[in-house]
Amino acid sequence: MIQIDDKIISLDLFTARFACDLQACRGECCVEGNAGAPLDEEEIALLESEWKHYAPYMTPAGKEAVEMQGVAVVDEEGDLTTPLVAGAECAYAICEKGITWCAIEKAWSEGRTPFRKPVSCHLYPIRLVSLSNGMTGLQYHRWEVCRAAEALGRQRGEPLYSMLREPIVRRFGEAFFRELEACETELRRMGEI
Repeated sequence: MIQIDDKIISLDLFTARFACDLQACRGECCVEGNAGAPLDEEEIALLESEWKHYAPYMTPAGKEAVEMQGVAVVDEEGDLTTPLVAGAECAYAICEKGITWCAIEKAWSEGRTPFRKPVSCHLYPIRLVSLSNGMTGLQYHRWEVCRAAEALGRQRGEPLYSMLREPIVRRFGEAFFRELEACETELRRMGEI
């Protein structure tokens, strides 16, 4: 583990190789799992205020789930997450050409909303964990659904954290990302990775 300010970073972020391969997984991470995507309070306000911009892209079942459950729900562990359709896919999931992705991101890509998608989705497979000491842990979430992404990542050779530069900067800022790069350099120099 590495500590940068109030963040504890798993070494997996430097050693793992990962590159999403939507042609192989078909966006299964938006469909499978036991809960929706983690959300923070600011995102809930954005989901509510931007509803009219991304709702037209949603499926009828997804819209119904949000209308019945709200833009966010509290899961079994007490965390705020996106609602699910019939306990399965994310309410914001859409399918185009056999690939599942996000209605919010589609609205964003067409310039309809400034909100891209929940940061937890953008950061995936990095998961943020609130630690008991008030710090935030950054962990690599391994999942069978993503085996093709691991294989493609090994082919490309780019570390997980580097591949996720954009969402890391979105969540933690450019200075934090530069710290990660410095950590990788030091870990290599010391032969730790």
